[in-house]
Amino acid sequence: MEIFLYAVSVMYSPGPVNFMGLNAGLTGNFKKTVGFFIGVGFAMFTLFLLFGYTGEAVISHRYLPYIALAGAIYTFYLALKMMTSYVGINGSKEATRRNNLTFWNGFFIQALNPKGMLVVLPITTVMYPSSHITGSMILTVSALISVGGAGAPGIYSFIGSVLGERITNEKWFNRLNRLMGLMLISAGVFMAYDFLIGVNLM
Repeated sequence: MEIFLYAVSVMYSPGPVNFMGLNAGLTGNFKKTVGFFIGVGFAMFTLFLLFGYTGEAVISHRYLPYIALAGAIYTFYLALKMMTSYVGINGSKEATRRNNLTFWNGFFIQALNPKGMLVVLPITTVMYPSSHITGSMILTVSALISVGGAGAPGIYSFIGSVLGERITNEKWFNRLNRLMGLMLISAGVFMAYDFLIGVNLM
């Protein structure tokens, strides 16, 4: 039980993946972002299987700062796309096309997200062994947690869609779009900070 409580507390707190889900909902793209949610969940599942069956043999802690750097760069790129897009009041074709988040957007942002690693590493290297989760149980528990991981940006996106339906002024959509972009940039800054701290400790 503590495994699921820990995973939910980290995955459902604000972060780059959930900010992107919220923005998709605000801009009317909730239904078109399902692939993004699946990509997030699949990235989590891949990481859980990788570390669950190999421990830290594949990627040790010393590589985490570089993963954080790659995540920061990718987050800055997505934030730039978000801040430079225009959203019409009824969702123009151009805005819809530019704001759609894909499976691969979800996969890469989650795979390169240090917050995702904060979920995966403690669970696979400490909690799985202490709870005697081995063999096929790793696959089952990892799949359940990953479904929850896909649900986090989905819930944020749903909340965004509910809020978005109550906004009738076009300029507020675009202001919120830029605010979400700024929040993504701040998340990227923290990732870059994690990189600098990690490198200095090596």
